[in-house]
Amino acid sequence: MINPDEVFKIGQFAKPHGIKGEITLIMDYDVSDDWDEQEEPYIICEVNGILVPFFVEEYRYKNDTALLLKLEGIDSEAEAREFSNRMVYYPLSKVNTNELVGDITWDNFIGFTVVDKQRGEIGQITHVDETTLNVLLEIRYDGRDILLPAADELIQDVDYSQKRIMVSMPEGLLDL
Repeated sequence: MINPDEVFKIGQFAKPHGIKGEITLIMDYDVSDDWDEQEEPYIICEVNGILVPFFVEEYRYKNDTALLLKLEGIDSEAEAREFSNRMVYYPLSKVNTNELVGDITWDNFIGFTVVDKQRGEIGQITHVDETTLNVLLEIRYDGRDILLPAADELIQDVDYSQKRIMVSMPEGLLDL
């Protein structure tokens, strides 16, 4: 069984392309460069609450941010349509996490645990608000939600494999 903390979001499926089962993947992060010729490449989607791998039969670039995928066993437009709007994930173990820093999107941090260098574990990120100039991380803390700016001076370190973010929490923020 694949655990949510073992994957990260690489994009979202759009609509089917053609009638033979191809579907468009709008990419946040391009993993096709990491697909080794020795093994069969795959992506992961959530199906009925379970993360399920789907092997990639063929792929080609539609443009810089979109990939056309043909998944094994998906052979018609109707079958491909079932994947429309689904989030697409990839195993963290298959990529160098140091390479993710510039490419990972903020919503990939949902579920990460925030740890303050003074106070210890604060809570998990439940939502990311990108509607303002400053990105805000919503953290469940002591039965309520707090907002932490996602600023370089506050975020000390990110451990992708442990899904932890080390921060230097501003004085008084937890008391608001």
